[in-house]
Amino acid sequence: MNVVVFGGSNTEARDYAQAERLGRLLGEAGHTVLTGGYIGSMEAVSKGAALAGAHVIGVTCDQIENWRPVRPNQWVKEERRYKTMMERLYALIDGCDAAIALPGGPGTLTEVALTWNLLLTDSIAPRPLILLGPGWKAVIEAFLQTFPNYVPANQRTWLTFAERPEDALEILSAGR
Repeated sequence: MNVVVFGGSNTEARDYAQAERLGRLLGEAGHTVLTGGYIGSMEAVSKGAALAGAHVIGVTCDQIENWRPVRPNQWVKEERRYKTMMERLYALIDGCDAAIALPGGPGTLTEVALTWNLLLTDSIAPRPLILLGPGWKAVIEAFLQTFPNYVPANQRTWLTFAERPEDALEILSAGR
């Protein structure tokens, strides 16, 4: 499976370790791993996957590198480069068979929301969208409680929550 992992560029040590463990587990399971290719969670997942022997794809873009002086991390084996953030976002989502989101900021939230919306509008083929860690559950619950009439129950089923990287792998294996 091609598994994209969304996650923040600013990562706390605890989250970095979790991201690296997720990458290692994905690699050990034989998956190809796609990330945004840069620093933070993206680097940690790439490192874990590469050390486990996985193929690691970094999906990068000119706009990010023009905004911040950063290059693809050393663990990326294949770079897929785009000009704009929008092209990069679509390539990350379109290039995967499953998506897992780690903690992150506005970029990660955008990736989750866009993937969710594309799934529920049948704009992309069905695939797992797994939100990893307790923070995501709290964010989504707050959103749904605040706007309960905007997201019907059948649209909520696209999201799956996992507490630990091992749980995310179990969900992937079950094909949910």
